[in-house]
Amino acid sequence: MTVLKRYVLRLFMSLKYVTANVVDRNNGRIVATASTVEHSIKNSLECGRTCNAKAATVVGEVLAMRLKVEGLESGQERGIHVDVNKELEKKDFKNRTKVWAIINSLKSNGVRLILDESNDASRLG
Repeated sequence: MTVLKRYVLRLFMSLKYVTANVVDRNNGRIVATASTVEHSIKNSLECGRTCNAKAATVVGEVLAMRLKVEGLESGQERGIHVDVNKELEKKDFKNRTKVWAIINSLKSNGVRLILDESNDASRLG
């Protein structure tokens, strides 16, 4: 059985770190990931104790590069699904900017995202 929304973007945020994963829902595997936990990303940022939208943007850029290397920037022509309302709901108000920073960074780096929402579509232009 194949899932229609095969590739899904999942975001995880704490006070110190931002992580973005693209998950293949057919087999439950993470196909690409980027996080401020990684030394190469962490050392390029001046986050201190908290990460901001700039760090989230860098995570989005690195994830986009990794998806392109894997040949998945278009999600095998189906796109990578993002449930924006769910991601915003499970993050507190302060992380809203980080969520949009990752989404916008992925889109601006050529990743084909399909936003599974209707209320915030005007925000992306």
